Amino acid sequence: MAEEKTVKTKGAAKGKRKETKEEKPAKAPEAEKKSDDFRYIVRLVNTDLDGNKDIVIALSGIKGVGLRTAEIITRMAGIPREVKIGDLPEEKTEELEKLVQEYSEKAPHWMVNRQNDWSSGADLHLVGVEIDLNKRDDINLMRMIRCYRGVRHETGQKVRGQRSRANGRSGLTLGVMKRKDQPGAAPPKKE
Repeated sequence: MAEEKTVKTKGAAKGKRKETKEEKPAKAPEAEKKSDDFRYIVRLVNTDLDGNKDIVIALSGIKGVGLRTAEIITRMAGIPREVKIGDLPEEKTEELEKLVQEYSEKAPHWMVNRQNDWSSGADLHLVGVEIDLNKRDDINLMRMIRCYRGVRHETGQKVRGQRSRANGRSGLTLGVMKRKDQPGAAPPKKE
């Protein structure tokens, strides 16, 4: 079905527009290639991933997995980058999930997102909900031991040494309070 679009031409004067008709292209050739076992939503590590995306881009949708980590995981699985994640069979997705969860054991220590964990001393790579839980636990620990960062978190101030005099102001510190004239007061006398 043809749609009318208004297109402004280079030489047209202000306010005058040239009407043209543009047609939408027919179905994309990729849409016809999809097999019967194609999955539009793939569930990995408690995250729903778009099946139409390439495997590296889709894996980076998991919290805690960036593009480089996703590339390394696809190389470990032996899957080409161009493959759509919805085309993978169930066995391959289970293998991918296992690789994501065991990433910290196979990657160098400088590529994990929680190096030298304070409670266990191990190098961990947290994904999904684990990131939020550990962050909350760390902040609670800092508050409990009353360290400087914990006190700053508690009072809602900047934690990492940013300026706080001019930026991040809120509440009563914001703006200038003007003295209001009291109603019903006599005007000042002129001498």
